[in-house]
Amino acid sequence: MSRMNIRISGLGGQGAVTAAHLLAMAANNDKKFSISNPFFGAEKRGAPAESYCRIGSERIYDRGELVFPDVIMVFHPQVITMQKSYTAPFYSGVKENGLVIINTSADLLSDEDHKILEDLNVAVLNHDATKLALEVGKTELSTNMAMIGACMGVTNIVSLKAMEVALQDRFGKKYVASGGTATLDEAIKKKYAKKEQLLKANMDTIIKGHEIGKEWAKTKDLQLVEV
Repeated sequence: MSRMNIRISGLGGQGAVTAAHLLAMAANNDKKFSISNPFFGAEKRGAPAESYCRIGSERIYDRGELVFPDVIMVFHPQVITMQKSYTAPFYSGVKENGLVIINTSADLLSDEDHKILEDLNVAVLNHDATKLALEVGKTELSTNMAMIGACMGVTNIVSLKAMEVALQDRFGKKYVASGGTATLDEAIKKKYAKKEQLLKANMDTIIKGHEIGKEWAKTKDLQLVEV
């Protein structure tokens, strides 16, 4: 069975849980198997938050913390600079030939970090997702969309068409979320006068992130797992 394991590390309020859920939903739309689940302590803005998405060619039964990811997405620089993460160092357990996508405009890694990742042939994409979210989505709340778009562009793990359907299911219908995820959903919806505007802004951000990820991948000799 081929499977891609994705670990997302960020801060509360950035939509890490939503990102994993959207990737899993899109994978289902592409006729793949998937499971997503969150991992966090105090459910408050700014606290460490992790989520996991497993996508495979066969049914997936394991849940819980994802110890050995193929792909790691870091939604906030403080995950690295201040170790605001349940996994330290942030790349702990990453598999050989893996991928790390960091929401940053500058290199945040130490020489030791670079050496460890290079020895594992792990590619690192520094992607200013927050800037992209503000430019295209017109809100920092679209940072997670910019991140999953880049992930999709590099890995081809799910199609844009499948993600568009997932977005419509997540925000366009009466999906029932709970806790902080529900609060974030409402904050996002209030940012836009109509759901159509919300869906378009999010999809536009994903598409632009996808383009950036795809162009970056062309310059790399990636050996990512295929599902």
